[in-house]
Amino acid sequence: MKMNFVTIDFETAKYSRESACSVGLVKYQDGKTVDTFYSLIRPPVLYIRPDFTEIHGLTVDDVKDAPSFADLWESAVKPFIGGLPLAAHNAPFDMGVLWAVLEWYELEIPELSYFCTCSLARHTWPGFESYALTALAEHFGIVYNAHNALDDAQTCGKLALMAAEKFGSGSIAELLNTARVEMSVLQ
Repeated sequence: MKMNFVTIDFETAKYSRESACSVGLVKYQDGKTVDTFYSLIRPPVLYIRPDFTEIHGLTVDDVKDAPSFADLWESAVKPFIGGLPLAAHNAPFDMGVLWAVLEWYELEIPELSYFCTCSLARHTWPGFESYALTALAEHFGIVYNAHNALDDAQTCGKLALMAAEKFGSGSIAELLNTARVEMSVLQ
C-alpha cells in the first residue's frame, strides 16, 4: 500500500489566517503513522481572541515564548513534509493559513500538493448529516481531543485511511481518483 502523505492542522489566534498559534503534522508511509510533529507558534501579533481560546484552549501565556512560524518552517515543518502530499480536513482553511504565514514572513511558497479529507469524506460516505471532523470522529468512534492541532491531524489521517480501505485503494492517487476528489497545489 503506497498511502504516503502528511496530514496538517493549524489553530489560529484570530480570524486572520497568518495568526497561526499551533500546528500539528502526522506522516504516513505505507498507510502507517511513522512520525508526528506538534508545536505552539507565536503569532505575529501576540493576541488570541477569547472566543478562539474557548475553542482550542490556547492563551497568550501558552504561545508568548513559542517560536514564530518563520523559525519553524525551515527547521521543522518543511523538512517534515518533504515531497509528500498534504491532507487537511477543510483544506482550504489550513492551506490558506500555510499560505498566509509563508507570505507574512516573506518565505518562498513551495508547490505543495494537497487534498481535503472533508471533501473525501463527502464522496466516500454520502448522506451524513455533518462532515465536521468532530461529527465524523463521533460517527466512527474515533476518540480524540478536538481542536488540538496534532489530534485533529491524526483524526484527519485516520479518515483518509478508512476511505482508502473502503475503496480498496493502494495509493493516494488511486484513492482520489476513485472518490473523485482533486489533488490541489499550493503555489
